[in-house]
Amino acid sequence: MSDKELQPWQWPEAHWRGLLNQVRAGRRLAPAKWPNGARCAVALSFDSDHETTELRDGGKSIGRMAWGQYGARVGVPRIARLLKQYDVRASFYVPAVVAMTYPDEQRALVADGHEIGIHGWIHELNSVLPYEPERDLMLRSADTLAQITGVRPVGMRTPSWDFSPNTLRIAKEMGLRYDSSLMADEDYYELLRDGAPTGIVEVPVEWVRDDAVYFMMHRFQGLRPYTPPADVFDIFRREFDAAYAEGGLCQLTFHPHIVGYRSRIWIVEEVIRHAQAKGDVWFGTHAEVADWVSREGAAG
Repeated sequence: MSDKELQPWQWPEAHWRGLLNQVRAGRRLAPAKWPNGARCAVALSFDSDHETTELRDGGKSIGRMAWGQYGARVGVPRIARLLKQYDVRASFYVPAVVAMTYPDEQRALVADGHEIGIHGWIHELNSVLPYEPERDLMLRSADTLAQITGVRPVGMRTPSWDFSPNTLRIAKEMGLRYDSSLMADEDYYELLRDGAPTGIVEVPVEWVRDDAVYFMMHRFQGLRPYTPPADVFDIFRREFDAAYAEGGLCQLTFHPHIVGYRSRIWIVEEVIRHAQAKGDVWFGTHAEVADWVSREGAAG
């Protein structure tokens, strides 16, 4: 009987260890300092999924695609104005189909100094894809973003933070400098593949630092918003305060079609205001954070 035919409790040690070691957190890249003498760093990110979360599932709901279009028509412009007001650069993770649908949106964000990162082709789930299709979609996504924005992406965030056994291998083959999809730490670390260092930095995410967890809505499922915006801000503020006390990184994930509403956008603004009030906080894109910790963390 092969290992695949065995139940998990029957696996030999070599098999379960092999599964664990496909992708692991390696050395923590803790810099001794942040740019401009800052005590801590803040990395804001926005997943511009727009209509692709519904397209991925078949494109049957006109209503949910309209919700995604809100992210482009209202959410991104509102977010971009806010970031410009406070002189903050952020990272936007954009499926290739979104970039092709809204090319001017991506060009305007790049012109404002923001980063555009890989976020799949049509917000597909990587874990259900064989190696060749996943690789093809990631390469085409990177090419599409580069053609539209004039800047080749250096980092990725997998759609739905969904990693396959091949995702890291493909990222390495593509020469990407960082990923922002995994949750093995609160601060940055180097990714290992089958126990070997890859040189790729992980800028880790977490569901507790994602607006979608608190505000997602699906009419025909049991998914309903349950957390008041003030409580979400309190969670994000506490995340920042702890990162500041430790001299680490506060990374947050937002979605234009979720946080872009009048009654929610203030959360982003107040996070920025609260951090900037400290006077010694550096805001960087995820690429800038990854490059800094890769250099300074390795040196330290």
